[in-house]
Amino acid sequence: MRVNEFKQPIGDALDNYRVPSFPDAQTLEGQYGSLIKLGINHIDHLYDALCDDDSRKNWTYLYEGPFNNKFTFEYYVKQLINSEDKYFFTIEDNTQQQPLGILALMRINPEHGSIEVGNIIYSNQLKKTRVGTEIQYLLAKYVFETLGYRRYEWKCDNLNAPSKHAAQRFGFTFEGVFRHSNICKGRNRDTAWFSMLDNEWPNVKSRFEQWLKPENFDENGHQRKHLNDFS
Repeated sequence: MRVNEFKQPIGDALDNYRVPSFPDAQTLEGQYGSLIKLGINHIDHLYDALCDDDSRKNWTYLYEGPFNNKFTFEYYVKQLINSEDKYFFTIEDNTQQQPLGILALMRINPEHGSIEVGNIIYSNQLKKTRVGTEIQYLLAKYVFETLGYRRYEWKCDNLNAPSKHAAQRFGFTFEGVFRHSNICKGRNRDTAWFSMLDNEWPNVKSRFEQWLKPENFDENGHQRKHLNDFS
């Protein structure tokens, strides 16, 4: 433990800290799926993938949606595209080459080296797939290795059990709950906080890469070992 001249404990020195960059990637390509900067040309396919009747429940814990018509959805996506403080990607399956979801890098704080993945909306077709997992690997790798952030965050409604499970599966550590932190769609929201640090990323990366190997999947694309089976 370091101490200062007053014998008080203080944090590790960051003399060589370099302020990371703001996201600017156009494409992050993987074996099975890719992240592509969100654009107007994605709206039609995203509306089909995210706004049918079976998808309405996927919007419950987001601040917007579900959407009843393409006009309001188009307006929503254009707001995302034009955001100045968030950077949005669409998620594509490399085989179909069609958008199947949206996510963003947000709460971007280069000065302190922290950034969050959020506004995640997976289509039903994307859930529980190799693509859905691989794009989380691609984004984390981009955050730590290309941009140079120290802290990567995931937050969700504390009642959103699937999101909390996903965060821990993807290697984030639960930090606690901020009670009465927000109001979402006229409801109270307690927010669960998760994080991943730069010194934790190498181990998380190794687990992802072992899981993503083609030999970990059978002829039907089913995983042979779970992500958390790898150490």
